[in-house]
Amino acid sequence: MIRFRRRLAAAFVALAALGAAGCQPKAATPHNVVILVADGLRYSSVNPTDAPALDAVRANGVDFTNSHALYPTVTTVNASAIATGHYIGDTGDFSNGIYAGSPPLKASYFSRLASVENDDVLRDLNERFGGNYINETTLLAAARAKGYNVAAIGKTGPAAIQDMAALTGAGGIVIDEATQVPEGIYPKGVPLSPELSKAIADARLPPTPPLRSYPDKDGVNWLVSVATDILLPKFKADNKPFVMVFWSPDPDISQHEAEDGELYALSPGINGKTSKGAISNASSALERIQAALKAQGLDKTTDIFVTADHGFATISKESKNAYSASLKYRDYPEGQLPPGFLAIDLAHALNLPLYQTNGLPVAVEDGLSPKGGSAMLGEDIDHPHVIISATGGSDLIYLPEDDAKTLAPKIVEALTQQDYTAAIFVDEQYGKIPGALSLSDVRLVGSAKTPRPAIVVTFRSYNTDCGRPQPELCTVEVSDTGLAQGQGMHGGLSRAVTRNFMAAIGPDFKSNYDDPTPVSNADIAPTIAHVLGIDLPSVGTLKGRVISEALVNGKATPSTSEVKTSEPAANGFKTILNLQHADGAEYYDFVGPAPAAKP
Repeated sequence: MIRFRRRLAAAFVALAALGAAGCQPKAATPHNVVILVADGLRYSSVNPTDAPALDAVRANGVDFTNSHALYPTVTTVNASAIATGHYIGDTGDFSNGIYAGSPPLKASYFSRLASVENDDVLRDLNERFGGNYINETTLLAAARAKGYNVAAIGKTGPAAIQDMAALTGAGGIVIDEATQVPEGIYPKGVPLSPELSKAIADARLPPTPPLRSYPDKDGVNWLVSVATDILLPKFKADNKPFVMVFWSPDPDISQHEAEDGELYALSPGINGKTSKGAISNASSALERIQAALKAQGLDKTTDIFVTADHGFATISKESKNAYSASLKYRDYPEGQLPPGFLAIDLAHALNLPLYQTNGLPVAVEDGLSPKGGSAMLGEDIDHPHVIISATGGSDLIYLPEDDAKTLAPKIVEALTQQDYTAAIFVDEQYGKIPGALSLSDVRLVGSAKTPRPAIVVTFRSYNTDCGRPQPELCTVEVSDTGLAQGQGMHGGLSRAVTRNFMAAIGPDFKSNYDDPTPVSNADIAPTIAHVLGIDLPSVGTLKGRVISEALVNGKATPSTSEVKTSEPAANGFKTILNLQHADGAEYYDFVGPAPAAKP
């Protein structure tokens, strides 16, 4: 009721001023933008107690109540979307670990998969794929070309993706967790100018961020201090408009490492004090940035867009009919799925040898499993038939050899027989395969330069009775990861991981507005470019939309819902995709049947 009265009052004020405000020319001073990414922040986990600054933006600005991460719901996938406004079929950043072709990248240490949360690997990817592996212009690059000051600060990998020319010293400012790491220590950070290096020293900050802790209060504070004590005053002194992306490593890294309850227990999972502290860290980062903007006199001319790259779920390792679950593994509880369970099950189904992605054999019979989950199958390690990138709640399956068309239906058939499989998406070049939808159904086929996977499989999610009113906080997700049951993961296609936190506030956004229209991370760059009057050129056509209904004087945007269902497999398995549409954009809610309505 209080919020309703506040909005009613705001509406009367707006109506009274409409005649004058509607005719006013655009402000002569260009606006600034801060995009704050709270990595892994769930929409329902934000509240006035744990995250007061985040909750205040949602309450006083635009609350995107129908928010979405892009699929697969992992960090660099969504980093590429936030950076460019394109879906993943265009950016080619299919996961945190992608197949980049042969031979392996130098920075990947013989692995056939490139770990994208690494500045050295990003440099190698750019070198291999024509200087820009995501094949699209980023918002920061476009703003920089128009004379804006630009900066990306935060988590290693997604920060540099926002302006990758900075990796070689040609772009704007990028400061991440590898900044000024001594030469020879892995990984090498982004080059920093002598001016900024001196400014960090003059501010009496350590030259490099502290090592991660859980929650990562010290690490987040170091990054915030660079943004608030060095960069914002510099931008003010330069008297130029700016666009800054701040990527908080928390709550993601702490939710992954959460160990607040009994080992392997599903409760409290990622709802304990570690996660709450990590959410508080992200909220405090926003609060300090807002205070610094006000101190510099920039608060009235700066839009703040807050998002999360994805949501989160508690890890489950339970399965009853998987071959891998019936075996015993070193250091893993009996009956639980080990890392690489998908690779183990496919090696068994296809009768192929199993290897780590660096070519070392995996002796499953001796209780070993692929480290981290990713693996290769084949008789010749230099020419593997199957390469699997373990992505937590989903796995990517690459088929790089000539027998791909023969293997694809065999793999899909094997996957439909596992109780951990929730959905399967297959490249349409292999034809329609019963039980699977196509990669195009989740916009994974476009203009990407990097090799795209042949198959993407999503694992089962379900809700526990965790005693919380929001079902998304009680979701567990079967995950292919080296992390343990009871810790946190994402990557799948439940609403717990697709519903990220999104909110906006500032001179270009409405106040006290709940936006029910679906929005996603692919919509941020087009919206900000529109607000700033910046041209954002495109190679591909899989683009997000301008969130016009959230802008001042913007009109409502209509949306529709759809359910896509595959042909049934021989055993009746179907892939069911629930999604929404708005203004040409697509939004993926969850896979499987809709949850039963409450009586």
